[in-house]
Amino acid sequence: MTETHSSGVRGDSGPDVARLVASRVLDVPDFPKPGVMFKDLMPLFADGAAFREVIDGIVAYHGRESFDTVVGIEARGFVVAAAIAYATGVGVVPVRKAGKLPRPAYAASYALEYGEATLEVHQDAFTAGHRVLVVDDVLATGGTAAATLDLVERAGGTVTGFTVLLELAFLKGRERLAPRDVHALLTV
Repeated sequence: MTETHSSGVRGDSGPDVARLVASRVLDVPDFPKPGVMFKDLMPLFADGAAFREVIDGIVAYHGRESFDTVVGIEARGFVVAAAIAYATGVGVVPVRKAGKLPRPAYAASYALEYGEATLEVHQDAFTAGHRVLVVDDVLATGGTAAATLDLVERAGGTVTGFTVLLELAFLKGRERLAPRDVHALLTV
């Protein structure tokens, strides 16, 4: 359940974490194409104390023992996944854009809010029943997330959680992923 603070800042881990993320997001107009307002989280990643607080919050929300591997979605999801994996002592698996993985991979194509894309994961990335936490920076329409969750399951993983730093609620990605649980640190 998303908590809202009197300032209007809301997120699934409460208003303090939501405010922290909001304070480190920069809006970049017309990127990657005209009419798109890109939400740049690089200032959050660059602030060591804030980044640590966010990673600790994600780990606390899911619990250290609830996953065996963290999956990061290309490219900013890699940053978050690697930090969570390090903090919990588990492995990290990348979900990459098509053609970037060297071994046999499963692929999933999907529509973005501004185009189309294909993601891939190695076919041998998980053993049957492997518990997987999937993370990314932003949830928009849910196409990237849905494709990734499908890929993890096709490769034998069991998705135990899905977290994003920022959810753009007006694009209804959470609805597209229902009935799966979505954990967003900041929802705008």
